[in-house]
Amino acid sequence: MRRWSLARQFFLAQLVFVVVLSAALSVILYLDAARGVNDAAAERMVAVSTSIALEPAVLDAVRGPDPSAALQPYAVEVMDRLGVDFITIMATDRTRFTHRNPEEIGRPYLGSVAEALAGTTHSETYAGTLGPSIRAIVPVVDDAGTVRAMVASGITVDRAAIARNAQLPLVASIALGALALGALASFLLSRRLRDATLGMGPAELSRTFVFYDSVLHSVREGLLLTDAAGRLVLYNDQAARLLGLDGSQEPVPASDLAVPPSLRDLLASGRRALDEVHLTDTRVLVVNQEPAVPPAPPGRPPQAQGALGTVTTLRDHTEIDALTGQVETMRTLTDALRSQTHEHANRLHTIVSLVELGRGADAVDFATRDLQQSQRLTDEVVAAVDEPFVAALLVGKAAQANERGIELAWEIDPAAQAGSLDPVDLVTIVGNLLDNAFDEASRSGEPRVRLTVRSVDGEAPALEVVVEDNGHGLPDSEKARIFDFGYSTKPAHAVAGGASAGRGIGLALVRQAVRRFAGSIEVTDTDDGGARFTVRLPVATAGTGGRVGA
Repeated sequence: MRRWSLARQFFLAQLVFVVVLSAALSVILYLDAARGVNDAAAERMVAVSTSIALEPAVLDAVRGPDPSAALQPYAVEVMDRLGVDFITIMATDRTRFTHRNPEEIGRPYLGSVAEALAGTTHSETYAGTLGPSIRAIVPVVDDAGTVRAMVASGITVDRAAIARNAQLPLVASIALGALALGALASFLLSRRLRDATLGMGPAELSRTFVFYDSVLHSVREGLLLTDAAGRLVLYNDQAARLLGLDGSQEPVPASDLAVPPSLRDLLASGRRALDEVHLTDTRVLVVNQEPAVPPAPPGRPPQAQGALGTVTTLRDHTEIDALTGQVETMRTLTDALRSQTHEHANRLHTIVSLVELGRGADAVDFATRDLQQSQRLTDEVVAAVDEPFVAALLVGKAAQANERGIELAWEIDPAAQAGSLDPVDLVTIVGNLLDNAFDEASRSGEPRVRLTVRSVDGEAPALEVVVEDNGHGLPDSEKARIFDFGYSTKPAHAVAGGASAGRGIGLALVRQAVRRFAGSIEVTDTDDGGARFTVRLPVATAGTGGRVGA
């Protein structure tokens, strides 16, 4: 048996409450009507008794020799005219002078007379000879204020009940109206609750919340929920770490996030995104985003509904890109080794041919000069750079430049040591700047690239890396955009691997790595019209320890 949904339970509870409330309202209205009828009857009887007691003829008849003969016809006439069940005029000793039933004349009056004898008016409900009645008793006084007689008038409770029951249709109408309005309001509220809870019961809602909360905090990717107003209403620990959030439960507007404008615009827009790459100051984030559209409640046809917000996932690709940089470095070295293998194979054939021709001395001289030239290149790089990753990179880049016909020159200050800098980020900076310079220089007639590494003294010691090429340079309008992710000035055919591979990524990664070092990067023009990239990276002095950017 399927458990009742929260909406159905709410509706039934509300309906029971409305029924009970309507019943209580009916009882209250009925009792109020009854009390009102009784009070009105008592006031009417007081008025009738008072009018008779003030009549001078009544006082004269009471003083006469036969009060009943004079008063009985008068009392009957008044009872018939006013619709009163009884009017009893009596002596101070309770002896009746008048009554609805003539046989009761002369007998004692049944009811309270103490208040009337004391000169005051009194009303009550009392069971007399005609049954329970609502009555009022008023004293008849002479000019001296002496009580000479008493007048009691009343109507039976049954007649009062008739007037009271006349109010029942109104009471029933009010109760039924309240019941109908309450049931309708409960139905509409339960319908709205069903839509909001998707027809689930309390146990299902509780279980769903616990599971969703566990999933939210257990996934390794950043996960965040944004409402239709562009505010982050829920996010997990990984998203807080990637976006620099403090973990507060208060909604955070996407426009207030300390992230690049492209990522802020994506979160605020609510549009779909599939594996979009966004670079922050220190991280490479792959972002996916989908609108959160509620499903149709059970038993209802699907309807076009607006999105409640978006669900966004963030994957941190910083370390993957770092590994990719290392792979690219290894690929560069592999290409260099392949080209050197081809070149050394030619040289080895030359040496073998010289030996076969009997020119052994020339063969030895050729091999010696070749060995010295290769060793000198390696020794220069290794002696100048204390970081083995960077040294390996430069050896490979030198071979790559030689294969592409590019003149690569470098000037490395022996005092410019990079031991305090993270080698992976340093390889990213130098490697991408050289690749960019190679591509630009190859578009000129005599391609030249120059690398300068030196130390800079100042308030904080820094390592300065300068890469220059003699390409076509950069217009001022592009210098501000060259580091934006996805922006590239290279023609599509100039990019290895196709029209889109690697376009607009290298320099963006360079800027990100420079920011991780808390450094700076500047683009200027060279004297021959090329581009000059100047990077300054703070280095730890002796005693500070640690790697910068690690």
